[in-house]
Amino acid sequence: MTATSNMSRLVLCLQVWATDVREGFVEITRHSLALFGLAVVLVSMTFLARPNLQASASEVVLGWLQIRQSDSIDTPSAGNAAARSTAKSLKNLTDEQLAVTRWLSRKYRVSAEPMGAMVAEAWTLGERAQLAPSLILAIMAIESRFNPFASASPGTAGLMQLELKAHSEALDQFGGMLSAFDPLTNLRVGVRHLQALVQQTETLEEALSLYGASSGQTTEAQYVDRILSEQKLLEKVTEKQNTAALANQGKHAPL
Repeated sequence: MTATSNMSRLVLCLQVWATDVREGFVEITRHSLALFGLAVVLVSMTFLARPNLQASASEVVLGWLQIRQSDSIDTPSAGNAAARSTAKSLKNLTDEQLAVTRWLSRKYRVSAEPMGAMVAEAWTLGERAQLAPSLILAIMAIESRFNPFASASPGTAGLMQLELKAHSEALDQFGGMLSAFDPLTNLRVGVRHLQALVQQTETLEEALSLYGASSGQTTEAQYVDRILSEQKLLEKVTEKQNTAALANQGKHAPL
């Protein structure tokens, strides 16, 4: 009986203790919420009375959010086409690239920053593939008018109107078929294709004709002429820039 009585008292004590703890927690929470609400009201009134303080606080919060966002974003992998930036600061372009970017931007009504990224990439890829950047840009102009979502004929897509089935293996390295709509991916695969055609043929005109056939330009007899004409216009832009640069150097040359 004594053991049973002691057990009952222990259970009763535990129940009383649990009840006290629960009520205490509720009371503390209630007071904490009240204090928090009062603090919010006081802070709001302070911000209303001092707009400059509100602006400073907003800048601090936005800065913190931007830092948190940048910390949470993983560094994009080389194979993830969607994660790469397709805009470039005009300050990072050479004088020739800047002149071409502005000319193409006005002619095809494309923002200068995205156009700058394509122009810079054309220069880089042209140097690697031993192809004139003006030729690469001319093909993009004729094929898509620098619209990365263009699809002029069934089965082709992007800036250089890649034939999706023919380049499926190359596109898989950048994330699959949809990567053809990524400007830089499309440009890289297209230049690789053009380089192969140039190596297989005896003249540039033959290579361009084959490129046009692969992009669905089989019914356009003037395809090659249009590309070469566009290339000449781009070369005139660079020549004009180089001439202006030389003249400017002559003005500042020591006597």
